[in-house]
Amino acid sequence: MTNNTMGTTTNADVEGGFSAQNRRSRLAAMAAGHADLLVIGGGITGAGIALDATTRGLKTVLVEMQDYAAGTSSRSTKLVHGGLRYLKQFEFGVVAEVGKERAIVYENGPHVTTPEWMLLPLYKGGTFGPFMTSVGLRVYDFLAGVKRSERRKMFNAKDTLIKEPLLKREGLLGGGYYVEYRTDDARLTIEVMKRAVERGVQSANYAAVESFLYEDGKMVGAVVRDRISGESYEIRASKIVNATGPWVDSLREIDRSKQGKTLRLTKGVHLVFDQSRFPLSQAIYFDTPDGRMVFAIPRAGKTYVGTTDTDYAADVARPRMTEEDRAYLLKAANNLFPSLHLTESDVESSWAGLRPLIQQEGKDPSEISRRDEIFVSPSGLISIAGGKLTGYRKMAESVVNRIGQLMEAEGRKLTRSSISKRLAISGGDVGGSDQFEKFVKERIGEGVAYGLGREQSERLARQYGSNVNKLFLSAANSGEFAKRHDLPLDLAAELIYAIAEESAVKPEDFWIRRTGRLFFDRAFVGKYRDSVHSAMAELCGWNEEQREILGTEMARLIEEAVTPVV
Repeated sequence: MTNNTMGTTTNADVEGGFSAQNRRSRLAAMAAGHADLLVIGGGITGAGIALDATTRGLKTVLVEMQDYAAGTSSRSTKLVHGGLRYLKQFEFGVVAEVGKERAIVYENGPHVTTPEWMLLPLYKGGTFGPFMTSVGLRVYDFLAGVKRSERRKMFNAKDTLIKEPLLKREGLLGGGYYVEYRTDDARLTIEVMKRAVERGVQSANYAAVESFLYEDGKMVGAVVRDRISGESYEIRASKIVNATGPWVDSLREIDRSKQGKTLRLTKGVHLVFDQSRFPLSQAIYFDTPDGRMVFAIPRAGKTYVGTTDTDYAADVARPRMTEEDRAYLLKAANNLFPSLHLTESDVESSWAGLRPLIQQEGKDPSEISRRDEIFVSPSGLISIAGGKLTGYRKMAESVVNRIGQLMEAEGRKLTRSSISKRLAISGGDVGGSDQFEKFVKERIGEGVAYGLGREQSERLARQYGSNVNKLFLSAANSGEFAKRHDLPLDLAAELIYAIAEESAVKPEDFWIRRTGRLFFDRAFVGKYRDSVHSAMAELCGWNEEQREILGTEMARLIEEAVTPVV
C-alpha cells in the first residue's frame, strides 16, 4: 500500500511521529541512524520496554511485523487482574506483584482501565468453599495491597442472587465479592506506544525482522522488511530485545540460540453475546465442572465469556475458535446460567489469543506458571518470555535493568532509573483516577460545541482521555468528509485520528485494535464497513488492487468472528 498524505479532507496532523502516512520515512530514519536499543515486537511488553528505555536515556527504535497489539495484546480476557487464581497454585509472589501493578496501570491510564467488582459464586461441591474463599480473598487483599474501599465482601445465597439473578440457584451457598480491573488491552498497548513515541521512540508496524546482523559473533542489528512496500532496511543497535510473545522462539531459532527453556503456547477463546440474550448485570468469575475458572463480563451492551486453555500448534498469527471451544464455553455458561439456554446462533462474535508460556513438563495448560523470564543468548539477543498483561510495566523495567547491567559490563551506564511507575500513558493526563469522572463531564460540553452529540462526546472522552480534544477538532473540520463517505461524525473523527495519530494502516487495525468494534459490535462493523473502507482508501491513497485485497481481508475477519475453524 502507498503512504500518500491525507490531502485536504481534514486538518489532522499527518506529520506526527505515529502517523500511518510516514511509516516509510520513519523506517528510513531508523536505518540511517544507530540506536542504543532495537525492540522487536509491538505488543504490550515491547511497548512497555520502549517507553521505559527512552525515558531512561536510551535511543530506542521498535518494529512490529503485524499491527501494534495484533497478537496476544488484543486477544486477552481484557482484565488487568491481580491473579486470584494463583493463590490456588501457591504463587504468592505473582499475586503480590501483579496485584500492586494493576493499581499503577489504572492510575497511569484511567481512560483505558477501570475497577470492576467481580462476584465469585460458591456452590456445594464446587472448587471453592465459603470459609476458604473468605480466607483466600483476605490474603489476596493483603498481598495485592488492595485499598480499603475495594476489599473483599462475603455474601450469603440470597444476597448473591440479588447481585446476579441469572445464577443457578441449586446448591448455591453464597459468594465472594472483590475488585478486578477491566481494560481495553489493545488500546492500553496503543496508548503506551504513543507515549513512547512522544518521548522519542521511532517505531513502525508491519515491519518484519527477517534476519540478524552480526560482527565478530555479536548481534549488531537486523534486516527488516516493510510488509506494505516490500522494501528492506538494515537497522543497527547496540542492544536488541526480542519481545515478540508467541514468536520469541522463532527469533531465537534465527539466532540459533533456542536452547534450554522454550515456549509452550496455549490458546484462550472468548465468546460474545448481546445483552438482550445474556442480560448479565454483574461480572462473574466461576469454576467449571473440569476445575477450570471462567469469566462472564458485561461490557457496552454485550456479555463476553472466556476463556479456554488448550495447547496450540497451528498458525500463530491466526488463532481461531474451534467447534470444541465454542461448545465448551456454551456448556460452561449454560451450566451456571441455566435459564438462558444459549446456543451457537447466539454467539455474535469471538476472539482467540495465545499465551506464550514457559514450558513446564508434566503440567496441564492451566497449571503452567505465568512468570516471566529473561534469556540472553551468546550473540547478545535479549529475549523476554512469559508474563502477564498486568505486569507489563514491571517486566519492562526488569528488561531495561538487565540492559543496564550488560552496558555496565561494557563500561557504559544508564543515565536514569525507571520513572514508569508514575508516568501517565498517552491520554492519561487527566489528573489521576479520582479526577477522571470530572474530566469526562467537562469534555461533554466541549464535544457538543464542536458539533457532536452528548452521548458521542462522552464516549470519546472516556475512550481517548486527554487526547479527546484532537478528536473534537477533527470532528469540527470533517463534516464534508463524513457526509461524502456516509459516516457518522464521531466515527469519521475516530478514523482520521486512528490514521494520523495511531498508525492504523489497514481496516482491521481500525475495527479491531483502535476501536474493538469487531469484537463488541460486529453489526456496526457490517453497517459501516464499506464507508470506512472508502474513507481509508481516500486518506491512504489506495489503488483499486489494494482496495480489493484489503476489502477481502476484512470480509474474511468479519466471517471468522462467528465461524469456527475446521
